[in-house]
Amino acid sequence: VQLQASGGGLVQPGGSLRISCAASGRSFNTMGWFRQAPGKAREFVAANRRIGGGTYYADSVKGRFTISRDNAKSTVYLQMNNLEPEDTAVYYCAGSNGAITSTMRLARTYDYWGQGTQVTVSS
Repeated sequence: VQLQASGGGLVQPGGSLRISCAASGRSFNTMGWFRQAPGKAREFVAANRRIGGGTYYADSVKGRFTISRDNAKSTVYLQMNNLEPEDTAVYYCAGSNGAITSTMRLARTYDYWGQGTQVTVSS
């Protein structure tokens, strides 16, 4: 089982970026994105549940980020608009088949993790 994240990079404040995560070896009902900035704990960003539906966002990204998935490609995307310097972090994708609404935002809910992709927002 492998989750491969890609698409990170350097972007100016106010800019946009789309990162991707391709899953192989297993399908997941729930796929999520977390991020970790230097010196800070890993935090939930967004999640998408295939069966049962629903997308979930952290308050800090709601209205700016959009999570989507292509089930045929086993890939989840995170479209990030109006980026702020505070969004700078390593972004990790994760997969779970046991997440429920109340646990969607908890890192311990997810069984598999990608290697992370760096997103830097700076002028």
